[in-house]
Amino acid sequence: MNDRIKGIYERINTNSESFLGYPLAKDFSYQEFAPFLDVCLNNIGDPESPSTLAIDTKDIEKECVAFFADILSTNVKDAWGYITNGGTEGNLYGLYLARETFPDAVVYYSEATHYSVKKNLHLLNIKNIVVRSQPNGEMDYDDLDQILMLRRDKPAIFFLNIGTTMTEAIDKLDEIKRIIRKYAIKNYYIHCDAAFLGLIAPFIEPKPKFDFAEGVDSISISGHKFIGGPIPSGVVLVKRNHRNRIANSISYIGAMDTTITGSRNALTPLFIWSFIQKHGKQGLIERARNSQKVAAYTEKKLKEIGVNAWRNNEALTVVLDKPSEALCHKYQLASEDGIAHIICVPGIEKVQIDLFVEDLKREKQQLITQELV
Repeated sequence: MNDRIKGIYERINTNSESFLGYPLAKDFSYQEFAPFLDVCLNNIGDPESPSTLAIDTKDIEKECVAFFADILSTNVKDAWGYITNGGTEGNLYGLYLARETFPDAVVYYSEATHYSVKKNLHLLNIKNIVVRSQPNGEMDYDDLDQILMLRRDKPAIFFLNIGTTMTEAIDKLDEIKRIIRKYAIKNYYIHCDAAFLGLIAPFIEPKPKFDFAEGVDSISISGHKFIGGPIPSGVVLVKRNHRNRIANSISYIGAMDTTITGSRNALTPLFIWSFIQKHGKQGLIERARNSQKVAAYTEKKLKEIGVNAWRNNEALTVVLDKPSEALCHKYQLASEDGIAHIICVPGIEKVQIDLFVEDLKREKQQLITQELV
């Protein structure tokens, strides 16, 4: 390893230890897959369709999709999916299928939605309307009601957040369905962005309604967030009939073209599969419970020093008033509109929380001293 590459590695390794503000699990190691860095890998085309290029991990990818399908209350007979480059691609795919199903539809999404969704809508050229959010980050259903009252005759695409970026708020599917029934909307599509919470929400009490048992059309989940990994990844699952609508056979590769990108990452399915083999569904439950305990501890410790801290139901995201720029920089805290957050992903321990709380307490005491001088 030359000096420059060594320096970059050391910088990233050091910064990985200190960040508290991003949903990226830290407790992983995939060194066993290092030999794969010396071979060509490409999951080109549909994961269920063999290609003339036989350097793929599609068999592993299909096992991963089947595991996610089970977690999300469906199966690979009724649903189809593939390993993506992350939540943004998964959301793009869901919106793409929604547009193909209802070309004249309007997308409704809250102002707390991830910034990439606006970009996806622009790329797909879909009409859209932003709905207000409540203080906790959840969609304002009264505002949605008022908006739809004037558009009840139009096809609708509902983009729901199953864990918003800043506050981990969950849009209530029951409220969306109530409004759909109220205005007798016949043609609609529901996509759920469960980037962070897709593998946590199934184990929250009470369980949020967002999966295929509730009739949603597509779901996007990130792989590098709660599972963890060195490369961004994710999975998108959709009702199989939606996927069938856009499938095309490509003679050049000898496979079906059903994904956003043609050539796809064949390494990340190995990482996700490895996690599934080691942890399984029970491991996910324990992982969620442990992270919730750290989040509860974080909220408690912050309140003990007089910080305005809160979180949504059983959330791993603890919201607090934005600290100084120095502390935000030191702990890599994301901030917006006067608030910041700590996300208690696997790999963050109480000792790291204690260090942050002590720094914040010291900063508050210094401010009080300065005001008295």
